[in-house]
Amino acid sequence: MKYDNLTRWGRTGGQGLRQVTNLLLPPRCPVTGDIVDHPGMVSPAAWSSLRFVSAPQCNCCGIPFEVLGDGLSGDQTAILCGACLASPRSYGRARASLVYDDSSRPLILAFKHGDQTHLTVTFAPWLKTAGIDILTDQSILVPVPLHWMRLLRRRYNQAALLSHALADISGCECWPDILHRRKNTVTQGHLNAKQRHENVKNAFMLNPKYPDRVRDRHIVLIDDVHTTGATLEECTEVLLKAGAQRVDVLTLARVVRPEALD
Repeated sequence: MKYDNLTRWGRTGGQGLRQVTNLLLPPRCPVTGDIVDHPGMVSPAAWSSLRFVSAPQCNCCGIPFEVLGDGLSGDQTAILCGACLASPRSYGRARASLVYDDSSRPLILAFKHGDQTHLTVTFAPWLKTAGIDILTDQSILVPVPLHWMRLLRRRYNQAALLSHALADISGCECWPDILHRRKNTVTQGHLNAKQRHENVKNAFMLNPKYPDRVRDRHIVLIDDVHTTGATLEECTEVLLKAGAQRVDVLTLARVVRPEALD
């Protein structure tokens, strides 16, 4: 069989295999379990329950505002929340796809802890949309790393999976091993904001194999959930010290009331 005929057969054969697979095991919505048209798609019911982050929002940390006050009715790109005005962030801008709430939490936890890694097919387009203002063809995607001990237990780094999936559809480069987590920090879930910052202090380092690789580059940090931003800011500071031109942040979800952790 000639190469071009083999290639043509491979394409049509692959399409046929997918059609048979979808017939026997139809794709289902990852939230409701309803049958959907293609893998990664969410059902109309699930879509209506998810809260996507949109304007108006803080131009720095990306937290959405409930309403745009009378004094903030001008250029929305200049709007900053009270927390960012009081304490400027080390990163440039942070953006997120979803509000982290009762609807999005089960979906994200299934991906993070439940081996539902196929959800990257769903999440990557959402990340690309959320990052439309910060992603360029020169951006470098860098996932927040896991400590090797936690990586062994979990078997995958959810931030790295998101980074690779986003790179595939955005054209950005993904550098998954630029950052190392040198401290096996305790889980942050039960910590307040101050404790979170103390917990991750000096927890990250630049991979010594790449001492000059990030110099003058635009880095986009990728993670699953943006809570207080302690981990993201710690990673940002490492990258800026290594010479990064700018560091922005892109996450799957955003906790909208981090003050509740104070």
